[in-house]
Amino acid sequence: MNHHVRAPSTTSLLCMEASARLRSFTAAAQELRLTQGAVSRQIQTLEDRLGVRLFTRRRDALALTDAGRYYLGEVAPLLHRLERATANVMAFKGRGGELSLSVGASVGSYWLIPRLPGFTRDHGEILLNLGTRVGPVDFRATAVDASLEFGDGQRAGLHSEFVLPLVLSPYAAPAWIASHGKAVDAGTPRASLIHHQTLPDAWDEWFALEGIAGGAGREGPRYEIMSMALNASVAGMGVALLPPYMGEDMVAAGRLKRLSRRKWRHAKGYYLVYPEESAQMQSLQVFRAWLLEQAQGNGVA
Repeated sequence: MNHHVRAPSTTSLLCMEASARLRSFTAAAQELRLTQGAVSRQIQTLEDRLGVRLFTRRRDALALTDAGRYYLGEVAPLLHRLERATANVMAFKGRGGELSLSVGASVGSYWLIPRLPGFTRDHGEILLNLGTRVGPVDFRATAVDASLEFGDGQRAGLHSEFVLPLVLSPYAAPAWIASHGKAVDAGTPRASLIHHQTLPDAWDEWFALEGIAGGAGREGPRYEIMSMALNASVAGMGVALLPPYMGEDMVAAGRLKRLSRRKWRHAKGYYLVYPEESAQMQSLQVFRAWLLEQAQGNGVA
C-alpha cells in the first residue's frame, strides 16, 4: 500500500469544484479565467490520477458521478479553508482573521454572547462568525474551525478541552409556584416537569439527589433545546432544570424563582472541540485563551 500519495494540484481541484457547481467546463473556465481546454485537461489529469470518472458528460450539462460527489464532499471544505486563509493573510497580514465557531444554542445565547463585547473590544483583529447546532459537529462536512459543544470530551481524532460544567437547579414562574408550591417534591404533578431532549434522565437524577420518593416519569413536555424549556417555565407551563447563567437573570427580573438551593452537576459538560488543522490558527489560539479565562469565573454558582 502506498502511504505517500501526492495530493493533486489546487488548480485541478478548483476546476473540479467550479465545473460541478456551474455544471459546465466553459462556465468554470470563465470564472477561473482559464481556457475551456485547460479546464478539461485539468479534470482529465485528475480523473487519470484517481483512476475514476468524476463527471458524466451530458449534452445539456455536466453531472458528478457517485465517486465525484464523494470526492467533492471531502475536498470542498478544504478548498473553503484555503480560500479563507488566503483572504485572511491578505487582509490581516497574519495578525488575526476570521474564526468560524459552532456553538450550542443555549450556552451560546445565554453564556457566550453576553461576554463577547469584551472579546471584540480586546481583539478587534479577529472576526468571529457564530453558528448553532444541536449535537456534535462533523468537521469534514461543515466549514467551521471549532465548536463549543455539550458532550463527554471524548471525540476521536480531535482536540477537546473542558470549558464549563453543566450545573442545574429547578426554576418556575411565580404563578406556577402559587398553584403548586415552593419546592419540587413527591406531590409535584409529573406532567409539569419540563424535560430536555438532550438530558432525558435529568429529572430522575434530581429526584434521587433530593431523595424524592417515586420516579420523575416522562409525562411532562420535552423540548429539544434548553432555551425552549426556559421560555416554557417563564410562561408558567411547569418547572425546568436550568443552569444559573440562564435562570438567574429571570430571577432578577421577577419572572422565575429558584426552587432549591441545591445544584446538580451533570456528568457531561461544555468542551471546545477542534480538528488538528485548526490548532495552529492564531485566531483560535487567542479565542481559546480568552474562553478558558472567562470560564474561570464561569458563573455556575
